[in-house]
Amino acid sequence: MARVKGALATRKRRNKTLKLAKGYWGGKSRLFKTAKEAVWKSGQYAYISRRLKKRDFRRLWIARISAGCKLNGMNYSTFMGGLKKADIALNRKMLSEIAINDPAAFTSLCEKAKAAM
Repeated sequence: MARVKGALATRKRRNKTLKLAKGYWGGKSRLFKTAKEAVWKSGQYAYISRRLKKRDFRRLWIARISAGCKLNGMNYSTFMGGLKKADIALNRKMLSEIAINDPAAFTSLCEKAKAAM
């Protein structure tokens, strides 16, 4: 059987890793071993951050809604409970946008939530 040398495949694999590490500082962008570790770790951070992003945005929306509620003499939990009882189905992202961009509409939502409680 003929002898197969893996130089081409190895070089392609290493170049792919080094390409992903382009822009990293020092040996992390030039040395395969450290570049491999840096790329692997950056992949982990990216994976984790995609999940954390969802949490962070939800916290931001809740903080904005809460600030809008306080201006109308309510707190967040009673506002959300009132909306649920009034059968107003708006997600937190949209509620936060309304609280920022249209305070009059948010005030009317607060009044409806108060009336439903």
